[in-house]
Amino acid sequence: MTERIITITNRAGIHARPAAVLVQAVKDFTSNIYFEKGRDKVNAKSIMGILTLAAAYGTELKIIAEGEDEEQAVDALVRLFEAGFEEE
Repeated sequence: MTERIITITNRAGIHARPAAVLVQAVKDFTSNIYFEKGRDKVNAKSIMGILTLAAAYGTELKIIAEGEDEEQAVDALVRLFEAGFEEE
């Protein structure tokens, strides 16, 4: 299992467009991938699940992946978060 904590740095947080970008980024990975915020844990391949996190600017999320390509999946997601989903 690979885990990484990230902080949302784009001002708009996770709204529909970034959620769609996240789902698109992980769809081809075979690992089980989740986002965790507090007690909430959602499937990273579910746009509705991601939106229910209501993750705003400054929110910390834990990325959790388990499977044969878990490290690549987490690295790809971290790059997206660090780039602010290229919105700014």
